[in-house]
Amino acid sequence: MRQLTTARTVLRPFEREEASELLSLFQDPDVRRYLLDDLIVPLEWVEEEIEASERRFEQQSAGLWSIRLPGDDAIVGFVGFREFFEPPQLQLLYGLLPRVWGRGLATEASERICRLGFDELGFTEILAAIDTPHDASRAVLERLGFRETHRTEGDAPAGTTFFRLDRADASG
Repeated sequence: MRQLTTARTVLRPFEREEASELLSLFQDPDVRRYLLDDLIVPLEWVEEEIEASERRFEQQSAGLWSIRLPGDDAIVGFVGFREFFEPPQLQLLYGLLPRVWGRGLATEASERICRLGFDELGFTEILAAIDTPHDASRAVLERLGFRETHRTEGDAPAGTTFFRLDRADASG
């Protein structure tokens, strides 16, 4: 599978060999707070996510990518598409380790993945959902041109806010 780049990131599809490193990422308290409702996931969960991502790449070229900084092989985050809810909806998902927060990397990597979705995968819209109180994720989505569509209470500890980006509204 190919790698993607942005001005400041290198994106590689999730691989089985990085399961332990991804586990550390997903177990980071600041990453899991909003992403996993503070649940500490086991290695088996990460391995299942990698396998599911590999299947999505095979079926529709839309899986999860690890984020690295150029010249550094350490994973600092992830970005890509994953199914959520019933019936399943393919949605944009991203997360970064706290040591790289505040640099615009989530926006940069997500913008590249959205461009992939629209330009190469033929998406007409991209969906995303966040825990309502997660202001930093809201800011990323708004910078990318996503618009809030609705909110629900109770899915996450403080509710979930849903967003959509239409091809015509995509930045970049």
